[in-house]
Amino acid sequence: MYFLGIDLGTSSIKVALVESLSGKCILTLNEPEGEMKIQSIRKNWAEQNPNDWWKFCCNAIKKVISQSKIDAHKIQSIGISYQMHGLVVIDKNGNIVRNSIIWCDSRAVNIGKKSFFDLGEDKCISRLLNSPGNFTASKLKWVKDNEPEVYEKIYKYMLPGDYISFKLTGDINTTKNGLCEGVFWDYKSQSIADWLLDYYGISNKLTPDIVSNFSSQGKICKKASIETGLPVGIPIKYRAGDQPNNALSLNVFNPGEIAFTGGTSGVIYALTNNLNSSEPLRINHFAHVNYEHKNPIVGKLLCINGAGIQYRWLRDNFNGISYENMNSKASKIPIGSDGVTLMPFGNGLERMLNNIHIGTQFNNLNLNSHSVNHLYRASLEGIAFSFMYGMEILKNDNAIINVIRAGNDNLFKSEVFSNTIATLIGHEIEIYNTTGAIGAARASGLIGSDLNTLGEKITKNDYVKSYVPTKNDAQYVKAYEKWKNELETILK
Repeated sequence: MYFLGIDLGTSSIKVALVESLSGKCILTLNEPEGEMKIQSIRKNWAEQNPNDWWKFCCNAIKKVISQSKIDAHKIQSIGISYQMHGLVVIDKNGNIVRNSIIWCDSRAVNIGKKSFFDLGEDKCISRLLNSPGNFTASKLKWVKDNEPEVYEKIYKYMLPGDYISFKLTGDINTTKNGLCEGVFWDYKSQSIADWLLDYYGISNKLTPDIVSNFSSQGKICKKASIETGLPVGIPIKYRAGDQPNNALSLNVFNPGEIAFTGGTSGVIYALTNNLNSSEPLRINHFAHVNYEHKNPIVGKLLCINGAGIQYRWLRDNFNGISYENMNSKASKIPIGSDGVTLMPFGNGLERMLNNIHIGTQFNNLNLNSHSVNHLYRASLEGIAFSFMYGMEILKNDNAIINVIRAGNDNLFKSEVFSNTIATLIGHEIEIYNTTGAIGAARASGLIGSDLNTLGEKITKNDYVKSYVPTKNDAQYVKAYEKWKNELETILK
């Protein structure tokens, strides 16, 4: 028997097939073969067509079934992970009424700022755990203000994962965790934040039915069966945003445990049971997958927009060599890149920098003595330094470090990158060969099981290695302080 996991990312749809008893991954693949397009018709806007998500999801599921050669009737359940904070809106017929405004779109920043001021910092932080910021609720308000003809057609708003679940089952619902991610949820009343919706002039009738993130959330309908090749009746039993789900995939469930993500963006996701924060604008707080009102475990999420996308840009625009070759060439350059520094912030506004956009900047480049290899090293170091800068912000906000785990993605496959972070933080980083899709698949089978059992399967199947801090850290510290001083000079 098997579990199926779907991970709706920014660049692709990932689908994984996992053996239910052992938790072993049988097959995982991505669609499309390249990357999904992001439409940006104005500066700092970012949209995707949900119909494209569904098309690629169907293609990926069909390929997994075909290539694995399994009997699809042996798939017991499905789990869904998805890019957080996006907005999908549908009409009464279930048709999308505009493109999705996705997570990295910054158009609603000023709406969130004004609401934070008008409603009051204390109220927002104590009840929402965040500023309304640039999250889903503020994006919906933007649609209401700027596209009234679109707003009038809206029957329900959704998070991206809710839309995939709807297409699979025909049922329109969301989760409490998803509403937390969209900053629709009042943690004190344990209900929809009607006072925020009232302030935005948004009807609470637009909110879908609420289901638990670990629950039977609907079953594969006839139409979806035809389009995906999945048998009718397979239940959806798990749904979570990509960062809480990535943490689940890495066996991160307890306060003091931290999950690193080095994808298109970089994310530090630190678990805590302390709901207070002195950094409401730079750090966001979201209910973790195992959040309960009596045991309120939340993730302190700090996002670094310019991470993997920076390294990918270098690959695509400088010779087009593989990441492995780039990593090898970078390793031949000394720590500190012979003075070259990189600010990897060219992917829009950076919350960590208080929503300032400084762009990507190479500094101290000498055309007579530096080569492209210096750019590779400076990029890896610059991204690693931004992680360290983020960790300092989190530590100042009372984050505790007991365990750090990360996936074995492109950045963490680089010893330059991983050793730099481990040494500067002064803590071991455990690397696991897993994906969000694998985690979602395993999580779909958790009903009636427990997190300890899941954790054991993750360790047994996925652990790769650990990066430990270098004892002689002086050169790393010197390079980081130089980078930090340059950044703070730019920010003045």
